[in-house]
Amino acid sequence: MKSINIKCPAKINLTLEILNKRSDGFHNIKSIMQMISLYDYLKIEVSIGNHTSIQLSGRSSEIPYDNTNLVYKAAELFLRTINKQAEVYVYIEKNIPIAAGLAGGSTDACGTLLGLNELFNKPLSKEELHILCSKLGSDLNVCLEGGCILAEQRGEKITKIDSALDYPVTLIKPAKLGISAKEAYSKYAALENKQNLQMTDKMLKAIQEKDDIGKFLYNDLELAVYDSYSELQFIKNNFPKSIMTGSGSTYFLLEKSITKQLPDSFIVIDNLRFIKEGVTVL
Repeated sequence: MKSINIKCPAKINLTLEILNKRSDGFHNIKSIMQMISLYDYLKIEVSIGNHTSIQLSGRSSEIPYDNTNLVYKAAELFLRTINKQAEVYVYIEKNIPIAAGLAGGSTDACGTLLGLNELFNKPLSKEELHILCSKLGSDLNVCLEGGCILAEQRGEKITKIDSALDYPVTLIKPAKLGISAKEAYSKYAALENKQNLQMTDKMLKAIQEKDDIGKFLYNDLELAVYDSYSELQFIKNNFPKSIMTGSGSTYFLLEKSITKQLPDSFIVIDNLRFIKEGVTVL
């Protein structure tokens, strides 16, 4: 049996703009995503044999350890792609909050693809791994590439941004509130007055000119879900410069920490930073 350990970072959306709805039901987006120093860790073990089984485990009680988990789907897709049979065991050390807009499930699935590719002596190129990522979800390609990324279409079309951005990050999340992407996009579709501020283009120019990016932080989906949840309103009222990431429910500040004491119904994760890497082998 061979094993490997993988470090899987979270992401935040510095901008997230919805362009239109696609014929497949998804939305075309334009978003600048940034990986940050909050990590899940995977231990992947493989025993090559004459049948395939995939087993997941971990300490979190908030995620499933069956074939509905994106990690399971990633392992299944990888083995099918390389036409191999194996017993795969994945232990998930979950630190990234779930249903939080931080790509926790996506980064773990991406880490699974990377880890299995290493354990099988790299049968797939990075370009081929990107193809598998795009089949599994919208954020996996960003997690594989790492750093600062312009994401378009569903999020799977990525362009690396040559960025010297180095900001601290504090996350604030309602402890018991998770918002699914389906809910957020559905509520956005129902909005009568949709904005077109082109903040992603403005952010790209600010990055290029090494200007302050804080004034261009923006998320269309925040407008969609904000009125539905008092917890989000509480965060925004107390931290006006905070912005929701992804479909929520996490907000972030480009600050090392906060001085206000929040109720226990909120999770604060501080002392984070922008990072240049995506999923990596430990």
